[in-house]
Amino acid sequence: MEKNFDSWNTEKKKIHETKFNGFVHEREIWWCALGFNVGDEEDGKNDKFERPVLVLKKFNRKIVLTVPLTTKIKENPYYFPFTHEEIKFAVILSQVRLLSANRLTRRIRKIDHTLFGQIKKKIVEKLF
Repeated sequence: MEKNFDSWNTEKKKIHETKFNGFVHEREIWWCALGFNVGDEEDGKNDKFERPVLVLKKFNRKIVLTVPLTTKIKENPYYFPFTHEEIKFAVILSQVRLLSANRLTRRIRKIDHTLFGQIKKKIVEKLF
């Protein structure tokens, strides 16, 4: 697939100039402008280059640790499938990323403590 990195670069410059004024918390799922990335790194979709991410850790108002989500479930040890509000998702465990909160565009929902604990446990188990 041919990627138009120039279109992402234009959008990234706009994101860089913005200031995130919202509030973000651990366990929240947000639409996030991940952009076009290199190789097998997870890309965003649509004209804003977004995809849903789960906030694993909030370090401060500007920096969050996230993991991308997908609805395309694969049989893969680095995919952790789950159902939330009758929608099937998978956490892509191998794609944990530190991001600027400026990339967060809108909050989708918050997952429960039990599921969040299972996801964190799986990340530690698979990555460390």
